[in-house]
Amino acid sequence: MKHVMASAANGTETPLARGMRWRDELLRRAALAREPQPDGVHGPPLRHLLGELEGLAGAIRPSRDEPRITPASQPRKVMLLPGFGTHPVRMRHMARKLEMAGHKVKRWGLGFNFGPTPENLAFLEGRLLDLYGRYGEPVVLVGWSLGGVFARELAKRHPAAVAKVITMGSPFSGDPHANNAWRIYQLVTGHPVDQPPLETQLSEKPPVPTIALWSPRDGIVSARASCGKPGERDKAVAVRCTHLGFAYSAASIEAVLHELETD
Repeated sequence: MKHVMASAANGTETPLARGMRWRDELLRRAALAREPQPDGVHGPPLRHLLGELEGLAGAIRPSRDEPRITPASQPRKVMLLPGFGTHPVRMRHMARKLEMAGHKVKRWGLGFNFGPTPENLAFLEGRLLDLYGRYGEPVVLVGWSLGGVFARELAKRHPAAVAKVITMGSPFSGDPHANNAWRIYQLVTGHPVDQPPLETQLSEKPPVPTIALWSPRDGIVSARASCGKPGERDKAVAVRCTHLGFAYSAASIEAVLHELETD
């Protein structure tokens, strides 16, 4: 007890105080996760959410349905940005297929995607500018789910360094609660889904070609949220896959390869 009191007197945090702080933070995040769904806003239907089990199986054992790959007429430099709660390794299958076509694919360099902070966005800005300077040409940003939201923000801040943005099931349009993962998002990040710790307008289109891949079978993000409205993206392309399938399905990879070939 004397040691604990001495630590407090010296201005250092005691183990007891640290434990109480962590408890309070967990309670705060749990309260965020229990918030009610806003009226009139909903994510994809339950049948599509259950369909994401197929995506889990595909992530463990990739589909035998291989994408059609032809040599790229104009090889690109590509950065892949993973979805919320996922690691770049989840996009390794896509990276390999893009490289088979002749493109140079790079990871985003941050490991797991646990949501936006000023610090990790600043890191990604540096990563983007480093690739731009190293290769001497703008980079194509391909972002899955929340990774696509990051990609759009990077392109807004550094349009000269970005050739194109391709989002895959990314929730950039409408109410941020229009998905089946917003409570988990709030629990993990510690902030409301509609109040990110960044000053931005998610639906604002980046000043570069911006393609939105969306799926009517998406069980996580509302199709309207990932398709967007005219003016929020340049083109929307429907892809028949699950939300998790954006990272590995033949349809998704073929759609990305097509957009890499299109100016």
